[in-house]
Amino acid sequence: MTATQIPVDNGVNVEALLSAREALTETPEAAQFQWRASCEWKNGTHSHSVVQGFFGLGEEQSHRTEFSFDADHPELFASEDNGATPVEYVLVGLASCLTAGVASVAQNRNIQLHRVTATLEGEMDLQGVLGIDRDVRNGFSGIKVSYDIEADATPDEIRAIVAQSQKRSAVYDIVTNPTNVSVEVN
Repeated sequence: MTATQIPVDNGVNVEALLSAREALTETPEAAQFQWRASCEWKNGTHSHSVVQGFFGLGEEQSHRTEFSFDADHPELFASEDNGATPVEYVLVGLASCLTAGVASVAQNRNIQLHRVTATLEGEMDLQGVLGIDRDVRNGFSGIKVSYDIEADATPDEIRAIVAQSQKRSAVYDIVTNPTNVSVEVN
């Protein structure tokens, strides 16, 4: 009697991703994307951002729906706490990108995931952003990402999945490498 192997399903269409990689290898100009967000100030430190359209595969694209995000600062900063802080959104972006990568890599390696939880902590000394000490950085001094993963895999295989996700994560790259940012006033 032979056991029937249940196919791995982490909800990632790896065949489509690999096909896209092959197609973009052959047409690198189609791999040029432009992501967009717009932000409107509401009051105090509260702002409302929207994500809808982007450019990719040589033409304008749009999400199925418009996504909205409110950002603010906590009441202890004399604000209204109408949303997560902008630096918390950075942590959310990093967590989401790395976790999507974990699911994709696990699917590609035929490893069934059962639970994936990422906890992120960003250390920040507010003396920088508040202008108290010019020698203190305005942003995070460090970010710690901790994963708790249950999968049909060995601890070494799980570490390898996380390492590959980190290697291919766009947001990890953005956070850990300088990115040119131009700011204009119209």
